[in-house]
Amino acid sequence: MPDPSFTLGIEEEYLLVRSDSLDLAEAPEGLVDDCAAALEGQVSPEFLQCQIEVGTRVCADVGAARDDLRRLRSVVAAKAAQHGLAVIAVSCHPFGEWTAQHHTDKARYNALDRDLAGVARRMLICGMHVHVGLGDDTLRIDTMRQMSYFLPHLLALSASSPYWRGEDTGLASYRLTVFDNLPRTGLPPQFAAWEDYARSVGVLTDLGIIEDASRIWWDLRPSVRFPTLEARIMDVQPRLEHTLALAAVVQSVARLLWRLRALNQRWRIYEPFLIAENRWRAQRYGIEEGLIDFGAGEVKPFAQLLDELIELVGDDATALGCRAELESLRDILAFGTSSSRQRAVAEAARAAGADRAGRMRAVVAHLIEEFHADL
Repeated sequence: MPDPSFTLGIEEEYLLVRSDSLDLAEAPEGLVDDCAAALEGQVSPEFLQCQIEVGTRVCADVGAARDDLRRLRSVVAAKAAQHGLAVIAVSCHPFGEWTAQHHTDKARYNALDRDLAGVARRMLICGMHVHVGLGDDTLRIDTMRQMSYFLPHLLALSASSPYWRGEDTGLASYRLTVFDNLPRTGLPPQFAAWEDYARSVGVLTDLGIIEDASRIWWDLRPSVRFPTLEARIMDVQPRLEHTLALAAVVQSVARLLWRLRALNQRWRIYEPFLIAENRWRAQRYGIEEGLIDFGAGEVKPFAQLLDELIELVGDDATALGCRAELESLRDILAFGTSSSRQRAVAEAARAAGADRAGRMRAVVAHLIEEFHADL
């Protein structure tokens, strides 16, 4: 088996807001086309008309991903500004109302609206996906089984959706509460071989229930379009550098698991029931209450888990050229996830006398500022 490429691809979904009121805004006629023309097809509409999606090219390393994603964010922000709009990269708009949104009139999205009904209409959420190049199907499915263990860690670090319809949900990632209502979501099954995965998907495609495996939305899945493994559990990041840090850890964990395989070793496979408990803890608390270390049989503070994770994959990150980005995960630990930063902004606005609407608008203004911070 040839060595994997470990190339990177990053997809991000953004929300459009009015620059004056900070309310959600539907993409005006021509905006997506203007962006697509400037970005050579690397941008597309999403399910709701207030959303827009970008995707990097295939990147050899995280440095190339930074350059491409910065260009994508900069162009989309500039084009939106020409229409009096701003862009935010957050998994839930703090006070947006899903009942006031309309889905994009495209065949794929019309089919989703028809098939998923009211469940789809609540999908006022955005995520980020990280693809890692693993060309061999057997390797992809074996890596998926082992990488599932690390999914709650990624969710905890990425949490950016504490608010829903103007209310603090008490969760660090409310997005998953909405997304998990869709079918074929959540942790991936523990397939022993690629043939088992293909056979299971074939049952649904042969019956015409789904057109292909792109309608399977697990937290981690083999990509249908690319020879990659795609991590999908993460909330989207307001700050570019945090996106790159998360991409670095996904890429480094993939290399770690490949390296263990080459040594005839592997990461221990845990029951999805147990991983789901950590997934819930990450969804509820982010990095604030720690996760279960099943080997040690205890709940460890996230700071300790992050130290152990960085040490575990440090050599892999060095080999991939992303050690600095991996280490920058400590910035999230020091300054908080987006969810905790949003809450801090809301609290500061409350202390200054703002009502609930004023607090939520202060949070959106903060999200616009963070989006532009690294451009």
